[in-house]
Amino acid sequence: MFWQHIQFNRATLRELIIVAVPMVVSQGTFAVMIFTDRYFLSQIDPVNMAAALGGGVAAFFSFSFFSGLLSYANAMVAQYLGAGQLHKCAKVVTQGWFLIALSAPLLVLITWLVSGLFSAMDHDPQQVELERHYFQLLMMGSVLTLAKVCISSYFAGIGETRIIMFCDVCGLLLNIPLCYVMVFGYMGFPAMGIAGAGISTIVATLFALILFLLFYFRRSHRDKFSVMTSFRYDAGILRRFLRLGFPSGLEMFLNVAAFNLFLLMFQSYGIVEGAAAAIVFNWDILSYIPMVGLNIGMISMIGRFVGAGDMTRANEVITAGFIIGLSYSFVLAVIFITLRFPLVELFTPPDGDFEAIRDLAAFMMVGLSSYAMADAIIQVCGGVLRGAGDTRWVMLASVTLHWIMLVIQFLVIRVLNYGPAASWLAFVVMILAIAVVFAGRLWGGIWRDPERLRLVMAE
Repeated sequence: MFWQHIQFNRATLRELIIVAVPMVVSQGTFAVMIFTDRYFLSQIDPVNMAAALGGGVAAFFSFSFFSGLLSYANAMVAQYLGAGQLHKCAKVVTQGWFLIALSAPLLVLITWLVSGLFSAMDHDPQQVELERHYFQLLMMGSVLTLAKVCISSYFAGIGETRIIMFCDVCGLLLNIPLCYVMVFGYMGFPAMGIAGAGISTIVATLFALILFLLFYFRRSHRDKFSVMTSFRYDAGILRRFLRLGFPSGLEMFLNVAAFNLFLLMFQSYGIVEGAAAAIVFNWDILSYIPMVGLNIGMISMIGRFVGAGDMTRANEVITAGFIIGLSYSFVLAVIFITLRFPLVELFTPPDGDFEAIRDLAAFMMVGLSSYAMADAIIQVCGGVLRGAGDTRWVMLASVTLHWIMLVIQFLVIRVLNYGPAASWLAFVVMILAIAVVFAGRLWGGIWRDPERLRLVMAE
């Protein structure tokens, strides 16, 4: 029975907090970096801000598969660490960098193909040119971004999440002033506008990557994990990387596609609906980003204990994850529903009628409070299942449900012509359904089967 696996241990709870909190901060730096770019560009004109949104979303979508694939280094490294095979941990990084090198020509092709799609979006010609330029700049830096994803996932796998937090925060502290001077033209830089925002992001990413490499090659770490002997092709680890990481990459790619298509359809209702959605999803970040950090921490710890064959400690991590995730999301849910009008009104513009936007956004905030705890369940269950190598099931279940949601949204919005309230209710119900399905998988315990776990570790 599932209840037999609930095992509370205060030390494990404390350890998960220590591992997860730096990841919450690290994930938060990414959100702040995006906000900063868009805010600075909004001070030029709305076209530049809109171009940053379009180009940024297109870039993230274009390398989301590779990012999802390489992030599985977290679980693999944790599994080798738990199994006492420390010499294989650094080899995972090497195989990841091999994959990035092999992917570079494909990234160039994707950049060329997607660059031609902006003009088909019926955007203003000036916006099309700006978002295409911004997208191409971000894609030029995609190899650096993916290399950073790989090595940061490695440090998450060995539990050194404070290193990740330090490097990402330093990257952010460089990005903000650099973006400012390059966008507006100060300290000898010409005013480069949106190009300055893109270049500053690349420079900040490179800076953070260099910091990661300094930690990676420091002597104590080098000796402990046999870093200097890891720079070789390892067919077994590479096959395992592809076998377990490919589903994670495909899941991220298809889920990002489904969610972005849903947003585009919802925005087709009009300006009021688009603005309301933007406000609600801005607050949703407060719930989502910390849960992603918790998910990464759980992948690391579950992977370590699965590798060690210690399911008792794995049960303690699961219990701790639910305590943290549900407690945090419950507090946020109460805040979202009781303070929904003041939270929405923070985005009131200086001019214009805001009443229709406020009323719809406040209604949507009720839905957000309803699925906040469901999101926590999804992230906790997903972290456990990915850490245990159950990535194929997670991919199939998550992608299937996300695309069912998209089909339902198409019927609601385009075929039945229902209003935004019906569309939002359908979205909330689908989030709840995903939580139920993921919890059912965790509850069922198929992923615990010893033979299945043995195959996960097989190269």
